[in-house]
Amino acid sequence: MLLNYINWNVDPEIFSFGFISVRYYGLFFAIGFMLGYYILEKMFKSENLQQEWLDKLFMYVVISTVVGARLGHVIFYGWDYYSKNLGDIIKIWEGGLASHGGAIGIITAIYFYSKYVTRKNMLWTLDRLAVPVALAAMFIRLGNLMNSEIYGHVTDLPWGFIFERMGETEAKHPTQIYEALCYLLTFVVLFFSYWRTKAKDMQGLLFGIYLIGIFVSRFFIEFVKEDQEAWEATMTLNMGQWLSIPFILVGVYLIFNALRKKI
Repeated sequence: MLLNYINWNVDPEIFSFGFISVRYYGLFFAIGFMLGYYILEKMFKSENLQQEWLDKLFMYVVISTVVGARLGHVIFYGWDYYSKNLGDIIKIWEGGLASHGGAIGIITAIYFYSKYVTRKNMLWTLDRLAVPVALAAMFIRLGNLMNSEIYGHVTDLPWGFIFERMGETEAKHPTQIYEALCYLLTFVVLFFSYWRTKAKDMQGLLFGIYLIGIFVSRFFIEFVKEDQEAWEATMTLNMGQWLSIPFILVGVYLIFNALRKKI
């Protein structure tokens, strides 16, 4: 083997100027959303949709993702800490976003967006939004890697990472990379399905594929991931897995329903 493990000691901060600092996490987060906007713009133009719809959708999604993902992390994983340190809730640049909370935030925002902007069924918007959001999710996990957070159990695999900044001395599963690759694959499937098939005309199909791709991978990767909170150690399935199950079931239903109606 060429490698026994990988020493990982990246400074999460790219540079700072006074009280302003730029971190990889924030940079990747921004890149994900900028690329997402570009992809959505191409999709909307191909369907001759209004630019105003796109601009409003971007605003809805950015706000709902940040707020939902942050509150998801605070409520589902860190309430004991944040209830005593309310000022830290806004420090999203330090990491701490829950994909389940982000998904709930986006779905909630799309309800209002669909009702007051497009006046179309929610699934029409979610089918299109699923494509760029899967790519953005990949960039967020790369940001987690740069923060040396949410990694896995000890491993003897040659691609294990020793997260030195976290005081680790043993190689651990780089679960951030595992998830990022799964999300990238989900994006590729969705992107191909949108442009090369009639999937966008089968209501709920693309969003269902998104839910399966994101949350099935999340469910299984959690088996090799360290618990985010100590109290999860007593659970048969951890919090991330329990929160994934409803999204997986909805994804299965949406795919089945879309294919059944097509037939």
